[in-house]
Amino acid sequence: MQVSRSAADYGGTVPSRSLADDIRGRSDEELARLLVRRPDLARPAPADLTALAARASTRASVQRALDALDLAHLQAVEAVVVLDQPVSAASLTPALAGEVAGLLDELWTRALVWRGAGGLHVVRTVADVLGPHPAGLGPPAAELRGSTPPALRDAGQLRSLLDRVPPEAAAILDRLAWGPPLAVLPDAAPDGAGRVARGVAWLLEHHLLERVGDGQACLPREVGLALRHGRVVRDPRLHPPELGGRTVDAAAVDAAAGQQVSDLLVLVDELGAAWGPKPPRVLRSGGLAVRDLRGLARTLDVDEVRAAFVIELALAAGLVADDGGLEPVWAPTPAYDEWQQLPGAARWAALGTAWLASTRAAHLVGTTVPGGSGPVNAMGPEAQWPPVRGLRRDVLAVLETAGAGHAPEPQRVVEALRWRRPRRMPGEPDTVVVAVLREAEWLGVTGRGALSTAGRALLAGAAGESLAGVMHPHLPAPVRHILLQADLTAIAPGPLEGSLAQFMRLAADVESRGGATVYRLTPESVRRCLDSGWTADEILAALTDASQTPVPQPLDYLVRDVARRHGQTRVGGATAYIRSDDEATLTAMLADRSLSALQLRAIAPTVLVSPVDPGMVLDFLRDSSFGAVGEAADGVVRLAGTAPRRTAHRRRPAAPLVQALDDQAAVGLVAALRAGEETAAYQREQRDTRTGPPLPATDPTTTLAVLRDAAADRRGVWLGYSDAAGAVQRMLFYPDRVEGGRVHGTAEGSARTLSIHRVTGASAT
Repeated sequence: MQVSRSAADYGGTVPSRSLADDIRGRSDEELARLLVRRPDLARPAPADLTALAARASTRASVQRALDALDLAHLQAVEAVVVLDQPVSAASLTPALAGEVAGLLDELWTRALVWRGAGGLHVVRTVADVLGPHPAGLGPPAAELRGSTPPALRDAGQLRSLLDRVPPEAAAILDRLAWGPPLAVLPDAAPDGAGRVARGVAWLLEHHLLERVGDGQACLPREVGLALRHGRVVRDPRLHPPELGGRTVDAAAVDAAAGQQVSDLLVLVDELGAAWGPKPPRVLRSGGLAVRDLRGLARTLDVDEVRAAFVIELALAAGLVADDGGLEPVWAPTPAYDEWQQLPGAARWAALGTAWLASTRAAHLVGTTVPGGSGPVNAMGPEAQWPPVRGLRRDVLAVLETAGAGHAPEPQRVVEALRWRRPRRMPGEPDTVVVAVLREAEWLGVTGRGALSTAGRALLAGAAGESLAGVMHPHLPAPVRHILLQADLTAIAPGPLEGSLAQFMRLAADVESRGGATVYRLTPESVRRCLDSGWTADEILAALTDASQTPVPQPLDYLVRDVARRHGQTRVGGATAYIRSDDEATLTAMLADRSLSALQLRAIAPTVLVSPVDPGMVLDFLRDSSFGAVGEAADGVVRLAGTAPRRTAHRRRPAAPLVQALDDQAAVGLVAALRAGEETAAYQREQRDTRTGPPLPATDPTTTLAVLRDAAADRRGVWLGYSDAAGAVQRMLFYPDRVEGGRVHGTAEGSARTLSIHRVTGASAT
């Protein structure tokens, strides 16, 4: 959906008196386009067009809309704010030194400006969000001193005055012309400082500067625009910067991406294999210990940065999690077992979708964030950074605009992001963008620095089978054989298929990765396989079936020698022991049927052991009239107390992303808004003017917007107000100002101050 409107069209329809009038006068297509551009307006769905206009002018929604603007539209909206209202394309073109009709059209589509008599008016909240110095210009003189001096009312007189500025004052104006407009007033001093003081005094005397607060002066907006010769922005950037970069063959891009995906799936598999039998514990702060991160990095044969990425990716995809036990550990989830059974492309689709939607920033692991007590731990709460979710999409969008097979340099990507999202850039964009590009490469979203075909599909919103279908042709085909070598190594010429890959991870250690993976069989790895229940003959049979080369004699000797010595020493488990110098008492315990649940076993004449918890053993013995007491590890008698129960720590889920609104949903919502508006209009026609209209319930944000607009326009508002007894009063209220959660004004000729949270509904007259 796209509307094409020329500058003349802004005055070609019936002018509106407010943003609400403007929105009510839009066509269904234009309303749908507004909702698509600003999806936060549709959640929850407003009751009618008046409520939609009120929500569109709230500070939170306007700030979100401004944050979504690129630099060209942001400079245009700043120019609209600082110029005299109303504005038109003709008056705005000199201010930005470029064609602005299309920019104004988009600002109107997003409801940041509205059509009025003579041109466009900016929504009042926009100026509040932009702050006191939009485009580096100060407030008008009337706001600084209460009235506009005669010399500043006429452009000719102001230009004549500026031509007469003495040199010491001209230097000050040159420093303030392009912002910021504030200056610190100097103390009286000789020499250079005295010269500056004389220049400041001359400017204050002729009202080219105005005092603001103690020791500060501000350049009025009229003077700033005159010094800029009508230009609002020194360096207008109405078009995105060129990306440039090197060109890579598209087939090579997808092939490189497929190889990265193959490596990533192996790393996630090995993470699950390592943490399944030996899960690391959860720190008190909720993260992973540094030593556990380093241990996993050694296991995966990667550096700690990439290991942290694999961990955070598995966490985002729900493949590993805190088990929530009394002594919590990080362990694979049931979803990991289901994920393992999927084809490779489907497994990647799950990881890619999770990465794009995740608010966790793996690049923060090991760094110190502002306000933090130390380095950020992997899987810890400090690695939660919601802005990274939008930044990933923006980086991929920049790569998409570069074109297929184009790999721009990271610095060019940063420059493009500064233009695309000027209000949402992170504090250290170079570091963050490089990290996002690195993760995209590891994930196969890019290949050799260019966006892959699967990466484009991921950015377009593909998921599940459709996304997996795009990646499948580019994944290396799994192999079902290995090549055994005489030096106790095995070479896998490609990614191994599922069952063989699991066996090789169990029976051998990875020595190197690449196009082919080299495994080394060691006594420790063979012992690990024996510990899991395999026999020597089964291991050798599996190797014989998988290898295209005979099993070397040194390998046969290794497996059989380790198996011969395996199990000579045995270790059992006992949770509790019972000792007594009276052997008859212990014999009676073994014979007592009421104690059979304890599974008692004698390991010495005076010692019994049980696999049951010591506390339960003690309770059983006491219930059976055996006078038993608890004993500490050092043999001292311990009288156990009741420990307070604690709930396992649970991490809060990330804040949901405002989902995009598709065209079909927007059209359906517009139809509902039209129906709500017709109902409201009918109620307005039928209402008794003494009691006011039926008041729909409004949320506090919408109520604030209605009251602020009414206060600015000097209009009344019908309110429903809940008093201290809980009864709802209806009143026609004339607000004067809104501040601190209260609104001050008059109702029925009396001054009233109302609490916003008690207002049940509001409707402008």
